[in-house]
This record gives sequence, structure tokens and C-alpha cells, in this order.
Amino acid sequence: MDTPQKNEIMFTQLILMFHSAALQQMGKVKSPFTDKIERDLAAAQNSIEVLDMLREKTKGNLSDDENRLLKQVLQELKLNYVDEVNRGGQKEGETAPGKSGGSEPASDVTA
Repeated sequence: MDTPQKNEIMFTQLILMFHSAALQQMGKVKSPFTDKIERDLAAAQNSIEVLDMLREKTKGNLSDDENRLLKQVLQELKLNYVDEVNRGGQKEGETAPGKSGGSEPASDVTA
């Protein structure tokens, strides 16, 4: 396997790692460590913001497949995050991505 192929696989794994973490943090799937549903929306917001930062930093350097995956993962996570916040799952002091008090990179959900 050549280096570009290996890098594409590792980049995909990185995206999917943050995707899985954010879903766990939103309480969408059980934690593999505790076998319980746990919610930490601040951590989920951070995972989404890391993926947003990766999108900005890698703009113009991704393959079509990498770009599509990153865009789809971000869209899914942001929609799920908003759903969780609207369900009343937001803890005191937490803010939705892009709202006052939160970081701005996660605010632009694009279809």
C-alpha cells in the first residue's frame, strides 16, 4: 500500500473516530467502556468543532471521497446535536455550536 492510500485510510479513520465519539457523547450510542448511555453535550460540541477545524485546515487538499465523508459526518452530527439540545438535554452552561458562549466554527451547518 502506498503512502497516499495509507493516508486516506488513516484520515477516514480519524473522521470516524470523532464521529463515534460525538454520537456517544450525545447519548445516541452506549459507551463501550461502561455499557451505558452517557451524555456530555459539551464534549460532543468539542468533537464537532474539531471536525470543523479539520475541514477548514484541509480545504483544497482532500479527495472527493474524503471531502464528501467529512461533509456528511459534520451534517449528521450537527443535526443530531441540535436535536439533543432541543430535547432539553442541554446542561447548565452549555451552548449549541455557534451560539453565544460557544465556538463559532461549528455554527454553519451545510447540506
